[in-house]
Amino acid sequence: MSGIIGAMGIGGGGVLIIYLTLMAGVDQMTAQGINLLFFIPCAVIALIIHSQKKLIVWRLAFPMILGGLIGVVVGAYSAELIGPNILGKIFSAFLIFIGLRELFARKKDGESIKKSSR
Repeated sequence: MSGIIGAMGIGGGGVLIIYLTLMAGVDQMTAQGINLLFFIPCAVIALIIHSQKKLIVWRLAFPMILGGLIGVVVGAYSAELIGPNILGKIFSAFLIFIGLRELFARKKDGESIKKSSR
């Protein structure tokens, strides 16, 4: 289900974590690990497709990949130090913040939905 929601742009990873923690009783850190494991095949497929369509600027991608790998190591270490209770609260606050930001964000001129003429 979270894959379907994610494909619609709603954020299947967030939905998966919420499902695993609230419905399946999985602790926060394990749920985040499972979410990352589900993300890897999707990212590989997206990378292959975008690469074939020449949509990747590799000279920019490599520094981002390096930064992402450093972020993973720092994030995993920090999550271990923080602990599951505080980590869950931080994740909840993040979801609320993003939701409110999306709800109250002003649309740019090019993003407005145009009404079709009859």
